[in-house]
Amino acid sequence: MTVNITLIVLMAAFFAAGIYLLLERSLTRVLLGLILLGNGANILILATSGPGGTSPLYIAGTPPEEYTDSLPQALILTAIVITFAVTAFMLGIIYRSWVLGREDDVQDDPEDRRVADQDSYDYEDDADIIADTTEFSEAEDPSAADADADRAGRTEGPR
Repeated sequence: MTVNITLIVLMAAFFAAGIYLLLERSLTRVLLGLILLGNGANILILATSGPGGTSPLYIAGTPPEEYTDSLPQALILTAIVITFAVTAFMLGIIYRSWVLGREDDVQDDPEDRRVADQDSYDYEDDADIIADTTEFSEAEDPSAADADADRAGRTEGPR
């Protein structure tokens, strides 16, 4: 199988530009980055799907190797629909951001900055455990549980 080098270079350029645009703070550039990543994924599927062949309709006497696999085409069509849905969603977010703040840049939230400036010590996760606080006995058999109850002065019933 030979791969078209032009499609590979185009796919790499779409991925590189899409990732670069995703790292921007402008929602419009993030949208363009998502669109480029979606198109790069479609080109990747197209480039790896193999050479073209005859139509996948049944024709008597045609060997199976000459047919085109229709699965990559279905995957590309599904990816196009998903990219369209994400684009519509992002356009709604961009429009709402523009109506509320007259800008499409994502600003730092003061609460996020406060959390980022905090010490990384977590009192629940990093505290030393002084005593074993488990409610369960280490013994699994019932006779050991009865022995533990007898030592504590409790009995579970008449003997």
